[in-house]
Amino acid sequence: MTENHRLSPGDTAPAFTLSDADGKQVSLSDYRGRKVIVYFYPAASTPGCTKQACDFRDSLAELNEAGIDVLGISPDKPAKLAKFRDNENLTFPLLSDPDKETLSAYGAFGEKTMYGKTVVGVIRSTFLIDEKGKIEVAQYNVRATGHVAKLRRELSV
Repeated sequence: MTENHRLSPGDTAPAFTLSDADGKQVSLSDYRGRKVIVYFYPAASTPGCTKQACDFRDSLAELNEAGIDVLGISPDKPAKLAKFRDNENLTFPLLSDPDKETLSAYGAFGEKTMYGKTVVGVIRSTFLIDEKGKIEVAQYNVRATGHVAKLRRELSV
């Protein structure tokens, strides 16, 4: 497998339309005119992904006040996302990308090192997309714990 294509600030964010936890279609274009954090995570209801999602949930009011929405994307099916949302009282959309097309378009799927071994999977990544659909921040291989607090400091939110 070759090196993943990585997005950089200034790039146009790849468009997507994915199903949310309730099967409703959500598109990046729905957020035109607002900033949106799009973050990619490996699997709903796993310890790291739960911690990260809850950190976004707990910071959502401040992010929203700063004009920033949040979308989480994983390869999980909508039913699993609904259970995750309900169990953790998540208040932002979780989107399903089982074909990994959006994950791949953002460079968030491919080879990564896990426990010293090279594996293929979801690369935990976060993007801030501006009001016009351009990448403002692109972060790859982020840590599940402490990432949201670090991001808020960087964005002064």
